[in-house]
Amino acid sequence: MRISTKGRYALRVMIELAKCKANEYMPLHTLSERQNISEKYLEGILGVLVRAKVLDGARGKGGGYRLNVDPKKCSVWDILSLTESSVSPVQCLDDAENRCERANICVTLPVWKELDSMIRGYLDSVKLDQFVRGTEEAEGKVPDGKNWSCGL
Repeated sequence: MRISTKGRYALRVMIELAKCKANEYMPLHTLSERQNISEKYLEGILGVLVRAKVLDGARGKGGGYRLNVDPKKCSVWDILSLTESSVSPVQCLDDAENRCERANICVTLPVWKELDSMIRGYLDSVKLDQFVRGTEEAEGKVPDGKNWSCGL
């Protein structure tokens, strides 16, 4: 399993937006600058997140992107499951139904299932707000968001 740049960038952007005050939009160019991601590539990632309704997007002056989920409830798993084609350790676990012709006799399948469960469990246990709290503590910022500037 390898997480793509799309998944990693999506997580970084979600963390950046989680730092903002509620209902505050961050312009695309600001997200792009802060995360050092091209606007064109970032637009594609943001489109996926908006279609999944984890972000809201607004056009025009004062527009941009904002979280549409609670950072205390949104997990790394939630984000990666939207942006990655698979995070399973082996291909036969990519789909809900294992279609491998050897599944019923595969002696290694239990190992892969357990690893898959551990990966999903761990990624689901890590929430966006944990990153924000860690960033605030490292930078000496207050948790109420007063020191975050999400606009221009």
